Amino acid sequence: MGATGHLGTAWRKRDYHRQWLWREANRLFDFFQNRAFNPVGGFHELDADGRPLNPGNPVRGIHSTARMVHCFAIGSLLGRPGSDDIVDHGMKYLWEKHRDQERGGYHWSLDNSGLLDASKQGYGHAFVLLASSSAKLAGHPDADRMIADVTEILERRFWEEKHGAIAEEFDADWTPVPGYHGQNSNMHLTEALMAAFEATGEKSYLDKAESIADLVIRRRAGENGFRVPEHFDENWVLDKEYRGNEMFRPSGTTPGHWLEWARLILQLYALGGKKHGWMPEAAKALFAQSIALGWDKEKGGFFYTLDWNDEPAKRNKLWWPMAEGVGAAAFLAEHLPSEFHETWYRKIWDSIARHFLDQDRGGWHEELTEDLLPSYTLFAGKGDIYHALQACLIPLYPATGSLTKGIIEAGGR
Repeated sequence: MGATGHLGTAWRKRDYHRQWLWREANRLFDFFQNRAFNPVGGFHELDADGRPLNPGNPVRGIHSTARMVHCFAIGSLLGRPGSDDIVDHGMKYLWEKHRDQERGGYHWSLDNSGLLDASKQGYGHAFVLLASSSAKLAGHPDADRMIADVTEILERRFWEEKHGAIAEEFDADWTPVPGYHGQNSNMHLTEALMAAFEATGEKSYLDKAESIADLVIRRRAGENGFRVPEHFDENWVLDKEYRGNEMFRPSGTTPGHWLEWARLILQLYALGGKKHGWMPEAAKALFAQSIALGWDKEKGGFFYTLDWNDEPAKRNKLWWPMAEGVGAAAFLAEHLPSEFHETWYRKIWDSIARHFLDQDRGGWHEELTEDLLPSYTLFAGKGDIYHALQACLIPLYPATGSLTKGIIEAGGR
């Protein structure tokens, strides 16, 4: 019967479920691999049918470029044909186009004409570190120089030792953009720092990840009932009135990030030798709060944002909190096995399978209305493989580190 009692064997251990996850991961690879490849450079974001958005002059955001590198490095480690070409294509675009060859750092976005947004953001640099770390594990020859380059920039420009976290943003000439710190960029840097630690063995990466987690989760989330605050002033004082970009800096709180942190905290706990006893309990609390406050108990799915009275603010349902819910539940079910975690692992997948998988056209619907119908108010189509692919693959490997580490240790199986 195992740890889940009357539920029987955990889904993650059942052959049928594992085969189902492999099939869904392959559907995502199939959907994005050739459609997203832009022969002019970088990658296309796709519409709902899988066609390039604005094919004549598409925007290439740094996070999108880096995520494709990361995901197809995973494909390479699994032995998927064509993955190495994608990784090489993305690494070349990051190095030759996003990177500021005169002043250092990496610009936010470009199109065929050149720079669109020349700012240098912590969020984007986090994904460059993730991409280059994953590329190193996949054997890319340029990975080491990119890891060294972005690490130097993060250390010299972004890292703020007095806070134990990074600054948010600079202009192209490295003029600081003051007055704001965000947890989202620091959360993704935590993910990237763990990947860099696994790729290089350098403990300084892990030390920084633990520092960020201590600030954002142990202290700031702990002070707010393990609801992760998103926005802070220059001294990391919570700013409940902040209004920003709805995609990257939505107001209020975002339950999907509570779920994302729940998995990352347990990954950090395992990589750090399980010495920080607060981490498992924090992960458990983050997941429980996301279910209690963020899940639509009538219709299913996680509300995108809540206000500070714990009421739904943006009531639409996005794909990425569902994907992160799967990853969090999988990690919790392994580290803190319980019927609650197993039940929600299954329930989240049930909702994904019914509402988010586009069986006709491929990929996942990235945005649904409150009533779980496809919608395009924030996302124009299907621009991202990253969250959904990891949801399919993370449960297939031990919850002891990153997905890339698990694949390598399993011999690519």
